[in-house]
Amino acid sequence: MQESNKPPKAYRNMDFLNSRDARTIRILSEYLEPMSRFRKYKIKHSIVFFGSARSADIETTKSEIFEPDKSDPLYVQLKQKNKYKMKLAEYYEDAVLLSKKLTEWSLDTDEKTKQSHYICSGGGPGMMEAANKGSMLAGGKSIGLNISIPTEQFANSYISKDLSFEFHYFFIRKFWFVYFAQALIIFPGGFGTLDELTEVMTLLQTQKIKRKIPIVIYGSEYWKEIINIDAMVKWGTISEEDAQLIYFCDTVDDAFNYLTKRLKK
Repeated sequence: MQESNKPPKAYRNMDFLNSRDARTIRILSEYLEPMSRFRKYKIKHSIVFFGSARSADIETTKSEIFEPDKSDPLYVQLKQKNKYKMKLAEYYEDAVLLSKKLTEWSLDTDEKTKQSHYICSGGGPGMMEAANKGSMLAGGKSIGLNISIPTEQFANSYISKDLSFEFHYFFIRKFWFVYFAQALIIFPGGFGTLDELTEVMTLLQTQKIKRKIPIVIYGSEYWKEIINIDAMVKWGTISEEDAQLIYFCDTVDDAFNYLTKRLKK
């Protein structure tokens, strides 16, 4: 009878652990638990892919596109929308191929461990899925740093099982994106992708990150419509040196050659 009346230990009290008072414990857990797993698998270097969750492979995209009737008053707008969807699908396929090539390279170049660089994504659908998929096709392991949000975010099926993470706090998730990152590849994306890109560029600009991290912005047709780096230089809000932090490219081979040349250093 006495046993049944015993209160739970603090570290087993779920009401407390989910309370406001235990927030620092939850934050610390999202730092320490991933660290433990990364250490277990001897992960030291990653290549991070960012990009839209609202994209899919070409086959899926084609199945979702309906040819509008020419009599439809919105015919031109619908045709244009379909065009952009297909372009995003092409970027998805490029992300798969680039991830595959980089994983194959990482498996070939490292002599001490099985894999020198691990592909890391936000763990969700779209471009994130493409990155994990490419790594799996190459026979490598990849990381997925998922985040609990209301829509568009679920763990894709291509993440290596033991390297799939679920975060509550964006800032801890971003920490793990950057901690092992030796290179970043930014595919077309929305607010989240812009946030990730500009935060890393700020950390590099202010030398909060000391190491040199090559940043590839993939898809100049999209990105040069979204951000105007030259205008920022012209207005003096960033320097010429800041602009050199990024490299625009439009082909898998160009991105692969640029990145591997710098990663070898």
